[in-house]
Amino acid sequence: MKFCKTYQEYMEGQHHNLPGVGFKKLKKIMKTCRRDCQSHNSLNAINSCHDQCPVCDGTFFPSLLNEMSDVLGCFNHRAQKLLDIHLASGFRKYLFWLKGKLHGDHTVLVQEGRDLVTYALINAIAIRKILKKYDKIHYSKQGQLFKSQVQTMHKEILQSPWLIELMALYLNLRRTNSESMKAPTLFDGCSLTFKDGKPSLTCELFDSIKIDIDLTCSVCLDTVFDPVSLTCGHIFCYSCACLAASTSIVDGLKAADPKEKCPLCREEGVYEGAVRLEELNILLARNCHEYWEQRLRTERVERIKQAKEHWESQCRAFMGV
Repeated sequence: MKFCKTYQEYMEGQHHNLPGVGFKKLKKIMKTCRRDCQSHNSLNAINSCHDQCPVCDGTFFPSLLNEMSDVLGCFNHRAQKLLDIHLASGFRKYLFWLKGKLHGDHTVLVQEGRDLVTYALINAIAIRKILKKYDKIHYSKQGQLFKSQVQTMHKEILQSPWLIELMALYLNLRRTNSESMKAPTLFDGCSLTFKDGKPSLTCELFDSIKIDIDLTCSVCLDTVFDPVSLTCGHIFCYSCACLAASTSIVDGLKAADPKEKCPLCREEGVYEGAVRLEELNILLARNCHEYWEQRLRTERVERIKQAKEHWESQCRAFMGV
C-alpha cells in the first residue's frame, strides 16, 4: 500500500478531528507543476522550474508550513495535557479525578501516549516524503533546504520537548508497573544508555527514524539536573540555564532578558517558552541515584543562598536603603 493511502486512512480513522498534512493536495500542486513544465517542452522552462517554481513555491511551502505548525501545536497541547494528568498531585489530582480524566490503570495512559507518538511520527514521515517528492520533481534541493529552515524555526515535530517527555514517561512506567507493559508499548527500542558515564536517550522508530538525545549539560558538562528545554531545543540544568540567562533561580527563566542567548546555538529569546522536563527528571533521578543525591545537596545550598540574597535585596529596597 502506498504511503499516501496509508496516511489518509490513518487520519480518517482518528476519533478526534486532528490537523494533518494535506498530502493529496500538495501532490496535486506538484502534479500541476510537472504538467506545466512538460507542456513547454523546452530546456529554459525546465531550468526555470528547477531554480524557482511560481506554481509550487507560491502555495506549496506556505501551505506545508501552516500544516506543520498546526500538527506541532496539536501534539504539544495533547502531550502536555496527558503529562499534566500523570504528574498531578494533591488538589489538582482530585480535580482530574472528578472530571473523569484521571485513570488508575497505567495501561490506558500508555495507550494514550502511544496514540500521540504514532500521530507525531506518521506526520513526520509524511512531511519527509512530500519534501523528497518535491526535490525529485524539481531536480532540486529546495525541499531539504526548507526542512533545515523549519528546524531553525522550531516547527519540526521530532524536536518537540514533549516527545522527550513521552519517551521518559514510557521508561518510568516500564520500571514502576510491569503490568503496563502488557499493553502496546510507546516505543520499540527506547532506552536510557550510558557511554563513559554520560547518559543519552535513544530510540529507534519505524521508517528509519532514530532519535538520540545527549543528556549532558553544555554549561556544567555534567548530567542535566532538573532539566529544562529551551525553545531552540537544547537541554540544560535549570540552574545552568538561569546562569546563562543572567537571572537568579528565584526569579526564574521567565525573568530573562529577551536578548539573552542560548549558550550553545546563540539564538535569542529562547528562555521565556522554556519547558521543565519533569518526567526526564524522574527518570534520571532513578537511574543516576548517587550523582542525583550529591547534586541535590549542592543545588539546595546554592538555592538557599540565592533566596537569602534575593530577600535581603527586597528588604533593602523596601526600606529605601
